[in-house]
Amino acid sequence: MELSARNQLSGTIKSIKSGTVMAEITVNVDAALVTAAITDASREQMNLQEGDQVSVVFKSTEVMIAK
Repeated sequence: MELSARNQLSGTIKSIKSGTVMAEITVNVDAALVTAAITDASREQMNLQEGDQVSVVFKSTEVMIAK
């Protein structure tokens, strides 16, 4: 699958917390963890499982840094 979003990281699903409406998918990308909140229906439709190889895609109009 090809996407126009340039901010893509490949990784492995480390954990899945499934709820009534939403699911938290934590992906191990290199030396970091990224957690995404998606609908639980999407998690089920995609048949996401721990250990799956996935791409994490960031699509944002702003990136902020605070100190």
